[in-house]
Amino acid sequence: MGSARAPRVSRRRFLGFGGATATAVVLGTGAWGAPGIRAFAESGRLFTLGIASGDPAPDGFVLWTRLAPDPLAADGRGGMPDRPVKVEYEVARDERFRHVVRRGAAVATPQLAHSVHPEIHGLQPGREYFYRFRAGGQISPVGRTRTMPARTSNPRSLSFAFASCQAWQDGYFTAYDHIANEDIELVVHLGDYIYEYEITASNRRGVPVPPQVGTEAFDLARYRLQYSFYKSEAPLQKAHALFPWIVTLDDHEVVNDWAGDTVILGRNPNPSPEAFAARKAAAFQAFYENLPLRRAQLPSGPSMHLHRRLSYGRLATFTMIDTRLYRDTQACGKLGPIAGCDERLDPDRTILGDRQREWLLDGFRSSGSRWHVLGNQAPMTETDWDPGPGKNLWMDPWDGYAADRAAVLGAAQDRGVRNLVVITGDRHQNYACDLKRDFERPDSPTVASEFVGTSVTSGGDGADMTADGQTFLKANPHMKFFNSQRGYVRVNVDHERWQSDFRVMPYVQKPNAPVSTRASFVVEDRRPGVQPA
Repeated sequence: MGSARAPRVSRRRFLGFGGATATAVVLGTGAWGAPGIRAFAESGRLFTLGIASGDPAPDGFVLWTRLAPDPLAADGRGGMPDRPVKVEYEVARDERFRHVVRRGAAVATPQLAHSVHPEIHGLQPGREYFYRFRAGGQISPVGRTRTMPARTSNPRSLSFAFASCQAWQDGYFTAYDHIANEDIELVVHLGDYIYEYEITASNRRGVPVPPQVGTEAFDLARYRLQYSFYKSEAPLQKAHALFPWIVTLDDHEVVNDWAGDTVILGRNPNPSPEAFAARKAAAFQAFYENLPLRRAQLPSGPSMHLHRRLSYGRLATFTMIDTRLYRDTQACGKLGPIAGCDERLDPDRTILGDRQREWLLDGFRSSGSRWHVLGNQAPMTETDWDPGPGKNLWMDPWDGYAADRAAVLGAAQDRGVRNLVVITGDRHQNYACDLKRDFERPDSPTVASEFVGTSVTSGGDGADMTADGQTFLKANPHMKFFNSQRGYVRVNVDHERWQSDFRVMPYVQKPNAPVSTRASFVVEDRRPGVQPA
């Protein structure tokens, strides 16, 4: 493995070109004409990692692909030469491209692992579009995507799915085959898109594991290779090609249980601040290179701006937050569960950071949407492990940052958010929960709702009910449902109610598992809290 340090380069050099016009071309938002770009022709398929779209807006979206004729090349370069390559794209109203509405070209550079992220503008709101790429005389598969409705419109309904936590070694990505068959408009991914761990054995029996993924990811080449390994999965490529995705990251895109820029709580010794900053820079760059993210999310060294809002007309607003980059270290220096950790109640402790918290609360004040959807990484609800009078809590999720949680939920009520629904990943379990204004007060009112979605594969096959589940339901009366199978959550929202369907599979360590709806819960307009459908 090479050095753990990612190269320190300026934002301009990171893009590979100087000047505003060239930068726009690199990102696919300007006219073609940058000098020195060479045509590329090479044997082998270029679009082995698929295509994708994301962050839809009323007038467009971002497109993505990454050229990789040898996606598992040990150096992380995907078999590409050390030179920029022209990538053309088309957007059409029909799948046969008889009515092309946008054509353009972007530059795939070695600095960004020959990925491109063209941002498309000027399209009609609330419409389906098709797209494809061309490079080196090859044409990519065709993708399907959608624009969001106009911001002033009032759509009847919205359907989407959310998912998280897909450890390759723990099982097959069958959930994405089922997501691809759902009648939905978009996918929200809530983190742990990859796991940084070495892959030396697998519960996917009979599937060979190449030796180059047998080390933990520390540097840029290794993070790139991990994404290539994951993104080679056909079900994942299918779901990306069929729907626009809204993505964020959690911990495993960098390292297990990382917190801010000071410490890692996990199996690795705590590195120096400089070494950890270099590791984050490498991880963030690989994350950007492999997902349909806009220019606003382009990382700058060990920093990345992931909190953002996307509107679905006046029906819903998606507010995506980042609970990793700005947080304080976990309370009491532990993950948990632990009892009697008074540090978690410190009013100065934060999981969001001051600026992001104020941005979030300002959005509560200005949101005119009927449904406010908070895309969140770790459970906001209290998850007590002690059915008795005491509390035994994990310090990594919002339980370790009680003041921030109370501030967010209190502001949602005080500032008149009509319906706040939190969607969450991380836990590898399904929950439906009422969110209390202040979990430290037994008589605190319910002010919002939370749906925690299970993992795609992480944890292996899982089970319907576990000992943890029985404990949680006894200890947490605000928790109305528990399940520990694998799958995803399908959501339908209209003017009157929100419905979450917990879609689960009986196994993931073998391919082709069927999917079924284990339970459905609803939230009624202006009535916070979850109810069985």
